Amino acid sequence: MNPELNQDLSLLHLIINASLPVQLVLGLLLIASMMSWWYIFLKMFALKRAMRVTNKFESEFWGGGDINTMYQRVAAERENAGEMERIFEAGFREFMKLRRQAGLSSNLIIDGTRRAMRATYQRELDGLESHLAFLATVGSVSPYVGLFGTVWGIMLAFQGLATVAQATLAQVAPGIAEALIATAMGLFAAIPAVVGYNRYTHDIDRLANRMESFMEEFSNILQRQSIKPV
Repeated sequence: MNPELNQDLSLLHLIINASLPVQLVLGLLLIASMMSWWYIFLKMFALKRAMRVTNKFESEFWGGGDINTMYQRVAAERENAGEMERIFEAGFREFMKLRRQAGLSSNLIIDGTRRAMRATYQRELDGLESHLAFLATVGSVSPYVGLFGTVWGIMLAFQGLATVAQATLAQVAPGIAEALIATAMGLFAAIPAVVGYNRYTHDIDRLANRMESFMEEFSNILQRQSIKPV
């Protein structure tokens, strides 16, 4: 029996016997994939908590609760508060500080309050969007990194045929199989990253819209309070 027909084409054998550049590509893609999955689960738990805390705070706020009581609670638990709660706390704190200053008009008070809420909103949004850039990078670059490994492996496979008088499929199969593993690994790293990025971007956009709506509605409430005597 021709020994070439009994070559071990198992995945592990092909990776172990792959050329150094292809092994480096596979190692890089494996690390990128593992980090992507870590950030995917990290972001999933963070956004679930953000949604849950936001729903709870909105129910409390629009349920007719006392604003001063809510402010004191959020201020005391600020480190563990949700994104919308910290926006509320920053806005109401600035509102009370400006309202105590003599000579400030209602418009100036509300403008200062909105700026305070907007600054906190941007910080909270940056926190929610953390690591999304990494997922986007892995999703867009990994296929090309895998393609580089594929091209390199196929190039080496055909270079090996230059010294062979008669080329056979058995001779070129290991090199091509090794090359295709790099492509598969690139897709394995890219697809979850792209799906996670798109899903979490959508969720963050929805949460951001809710926070912006809250800032506008809360500003209207404070606008009415600002014309009352301190």
